[in-house]
Amino acid sequence: MARPLHGGNLVWAADLAGCPLSQILDFSASINPWGPPNSAIAAIQAHLGELRAYPDPQYQALRQALSQFHQISPDWILPGNGSAELLTWAGRDLAALTTTTLVTPAFGDYWRALGAFGARVVTCPLMSMLSQTPRSEVQGSETETHQLTQALGLSAQGTSAPTGLLLNNPHNPTGQLFLQQTLLPLLKQFALVVVDEAFMDFLPPEQQQSLLPVIQDYSNLVILRSLTKFYSLPGLRLGYAIAHPERLRRWQQWRDPWPVNSLAVAAARAVLSDRPFQQKTWDWLGEARLQLWQGLSQLPGLQPYWSAANFLLVASHQSSSELQRQLLKSDQILIRDCLSFPELGDRYFRVAVRSQVDNQRLLEALAQVLSS
Repeated sequence: MARPLHGGNLVWAADLAGCPLSQILDFSASINPWGPPNSAIAAIQAHLGELRAYPDPQYQALRQALSQFHQISPDWILPGNGSAELLTWAGRDLAALTTTTLVTPAFGDYWRALGAFGARVVTCPLMSMLSQTPRSEVQGSETETHQLTQALGLSAQGTSAPTGLLLNNPHNPTGQLFLQQTLLPLLKQFALVVVDEAFMDFLPPEQQQSLLPVIQDYSNLVILRSLTKFYSLPGLRLGYAIAHPERLRRWQQWRDPWPVNSLAVAAARAVLSDRPFQQKTWDWLGEARLQLWQGLSQLPGLQPYWSAANFLLVASHQSSSELQRQLLKSDQILIRDCLSFPELGDRYFRVAVRSQVDNQRLLEALAQVLSS
């Protein structure tokens, strides 16, 4: 069975570990360990009868729920079959520009979306700007963000032709959080800026650095969001774009009808108002992430990077693919190798933050494998 390009391939992991799929402890996919919420399950069960009818092709009820959640007009919102589907249409718009600057290492689907339409890509390396020191999610990010925006600004200079920018915030796979105030100048330097905020929900509202507050001021800004990571619903495939209505109407004409199924719509509407689940997640993540970062820092040959998201990138003196194989064989634990990120290769791996019990199990298994 071929090695997966993404995390969360439990079929591949179980085959390599020689165990049932249910026995794999998955640290490879950055999914909230506390979900799916009961509110989502109840909503799915309550709407099973809707399977006999087509969904509303305009998704008016879902767009209205998202409108209330973000305090923005429904016309500025387009639900999609995961944010990956909407990334495809963003890639088509970016490919129409002279070049697109991509912050690297970059999520592999960015390359897919840009390559599908023949976009010309210029890379902006991030790794040399990062810190491995723990700090609060917002304080301490300013230096790295300033260095990045300086580099991005230089990439936009020297040409009068329209150029684009694609980045995610917090960044995947590093977990770096870019500050809103230092990203804003980029909106005047690039003809189109696409910001993937798939992991922004993991920060409490007062710490988020989203560009949503300025979306209506910039017709050249597209924000992509996911409901599947924070609410642990990757199997439902549900994301949404927030952008100028004219752009979203064009995307609607390009894509297949009914991209979002009725059960995904029902679950989304339920979880958006699930305040207890949201608070439980924010309360858990801070302590669990610090526990995992500290534990990894104490293991020989490992250097974790600090992260504002629900995952940690770890530099390793040993082969990450070999560590992955040994952990599966010995403990049925799956970590995410970074072979699909050319800038990282076989000396980095990424792990999701899980419960403190699960985190401890990973740390003990890693200690055993590294010592042997």
